[in-house]
Amino acid sequence: MQTTADISSTLPTLQPQAPAVRLALAPHHADRAVLDGGWWPHSRDPATEVPALVAALTQRYGPIRDVMLNNATWAEHPRRLPADTRVIRMGWFASQDPALAIAITAKGDQLDLLVVPPATSAADAGRAMAAAADPDVFTSAAGILAALSDSVPAGAGPESAGVWDNEGGRAFGGPRVPEASGPPAATIAAVIS
Repeated sequence: MQTTADISSTLPTLQPQAPAVRLALAPHHADRAVLDGGWWPHSRDPATEVPALVAALTQRYGPIRDVMLNNATWAEHPRRLPADTRVIRMGWFASQDPALAIAITAKGDQLDLLVVPPATSAADAGRAMAAAADPDVFTSAAGILAALSDSVPAGAGPESAGVWDNEGGRAFGGPRVPEASGPPAATIAAVIS
């Protein structure tokens, strides 16, 4: 006679599926561009969000070895995460702009991504990601978020955007963020080639 324990041990275990990565990338990696794209995570849990980001970036740029994020805006701070059949190193920095994620490829290329806060509206997120993926927009990640409605995270205001001017970029003075005519947020559910 089979018991309930015997039956439950023979049933397959269903693993919850991670949500699709919401990522918009520039058409190509350009040295003159401020950002390489925008990422809109579903939460502030790196163990859930970073592996999907790494898998998407790996498809375009090859293996990713490091991801660096601001430590104040994420729930946990693991030093390593399994992602895309590899283990990647995580860097957590108080000095890093909360609106910026940095990924380093196995070849040493640096990818700078706008991080759109998870609670941002779909319309604002779509506009911000479109601006971040546009190689003709020379606004910092913090500047793009500052141009949106009230979706600016703490520490990501115009004062942090001025850093880029000291590095040879455009001074903060009213970032150009595409109007609602940019790609709808619903279409930014996967990598935009």
